[in-house]
Amino acid sequence: MIERVELESLATEQRNPASVQLDLLDTLSLATLMNREDRLVALAIERELPRIAEGIDLIAGRLRAGGRLIHIGAGTSGRLGVLDASECPPTFSTSPDQVVGLIAGGDDALRHSVEAVEDDPDAGKRALESIALTNGDVVVGIAASGRTPFVLGAIQYAKEVGAGTIGISNTPGSRLSQIVDIPIAPLPGPEILTGSTRLKAGSAQKMVLNMLSTGAMIRIGKTYGNLMVDVQPTNAKLRSRAIGIVCDAAGVDERRARKALDDADGDVKTAIVALVLGISAADARERVTRAGGVVRAALDGHDP
Repeated sequence: MIERVELESLATEQRNPASVQLDLLDTLSLATLMNREDRLVALAIERELPRIAEGIDLIAGRLRAGGRLIHIGAGTSGRLGVLDASECPPTFSTSPDQVVGLIAGGDDALRHSVEAVEDDPDAGKRALESIALTNGDVVVGIAASGRTPFVLGAIQYAKEVGAGTIGISNTPGSRLSQIVDIPIAPLPGPEILTGSTRLKAGSAQKMVLNMLSTGAMIRIGKTYGNLMVDVQPTNAKLRSRAIGIVCDAAGVDERRARKALDDADGDVKTAIVALVLGISAADARERVTRAGGVVRAALDGHDP
C-alpha cells in the first residue's frame, strides 16, 4: 500500500500555489489560470528535445527493419498511447499491428475506470507477451509518476526480450526513467487540481507521443515535404485531401490530379511520381516500390 508521505513526495502530487483558492475563482479567472499553466507544457517539452530526437531515431530504425512501436500505460497514460497508435493507420497507412497501444485492463479500460489493474507488474508483462514482443520492437512506457507497476513490469520484460525501451514520465529521476534506454521526462509542474495528471501531465504526454510517432514516420518516408503522401482515400474527406496533396506535390490542377489518382488506383505516391516524371502509373508504381515507398527517392532529386 502506498503511504501518503510517498505520494506527497511525487512531483505529480504537489499542490500548485497558484490554485489554492481554485474553487473561489470566477469562471474567466479559472480558464485564464488553466491557460497560463498549460503554457508551461511546451517549455517543459523543449528541455527534453534531445532525448525525444533519440527516441524518434530509435523507433524509425526499428520500424525500418520491420519492427513495431508499442505504447503501454494505465489510466490516462494508457488511453493517450492507444489514441496515438489508433491514429497512425489513417494518417500514415500503417498496418494495425505496426503501431500498437496497450492499456492496463484492456479495451474496456478505454471507457471505464479499472484503476486497480495498474498495480500488477505481471499484467504489464502479460500484455506484451500477448502480442509476441520481439527484440526488433520498441516499447514506450507512459506513466506520469514514473512508478506505475503495470508499466514497470512491461518495461522490465521488454528489456529481458531485448526490445528498445523509452519512458515518458512527469517526475524527475523516476524508476521508469532509470530503467529505460531513453528517458523522456517533461516537468510542467504541479496541476491546478492536485494530482489530476489528465491535465498538464497528460498534455505533455500527448505532445511527446505526437512527436515520437510523427517524427518516426517522417524518417521512414511516410511524408513528402510536409504532405501526408501515405494517406489512404477511404472516405470523402480523405479523397479530397488526396487530390489536394497530389495537386500540391506535382503542381497540377484538380482535373489532372484526379485522373492520376484514378490511374494509380488511389495511391497518392504513385500518382505524384507519375505526374512529376511524366511516366505511366505502372512505371511510377515500380519506381516507388524500388525506392522503398519513399517519394523523394523515387523522384531521384526532384524537389517538392
